[in-house]
Amino acid sequence: MYKIMDNFLEDKVFKELKELMFSRKIPWYYTSKLNFNQSNKSLNCYFEHWFYDQTEGIGSSTCFHIVKPILEKLKIKSLIRVKGNLYARTNKIETHSPHEDFPWKHKACLFSINSCDGATVLNNGEKIKSVENRMLFFDSFKPHSSTSTTNAKARININFNYF
Repeated sequence: MYKIMDNFLEDKVFKELKELMFSRKIPWYYTSKLNFNQSNKSLNCYFEHWFYDQTEGIGSSTCFHIVKPILEKLKIKSLIRVKGNLYARTNKIETHSPHEDFPWKHKACLFSINSCDGATVLNNGEKIKSVENRMLFFDSFKPHSSTSTTNAKARININFNYF
């Protein structure tokens, strides 16, 4: 089961967030594996920024303030993780290995920073397109996949895991 909310943030708030996410103010870190299910032979990689990790707390990123407008709308009881994902453009759409964010039942949502031909593929095979300012609520403890993009320099989103 999933739910989509387009125009999740007010235009002004979204534009500020998008500008920051595409700026040099966000440190992106190279990650050679997209998830634990990825084959060692795969050439897929991406960049990530951990805004929050429950083991390190709010101080885990100096950029945490960027996600506060989203967190305020989500009414979270307990935050597990907030992670930015940057998938570089590829010549053809690459669908990445299916994975679960965490093996236990929890809530999750994925906020798209930009529109592109990339998508999130849910466990039923349905592809949810990346549309800027779109929030996708879904069961991330069930297998799902990310994809690259071919029509933008990068596909950027922010993943929220919480209770």
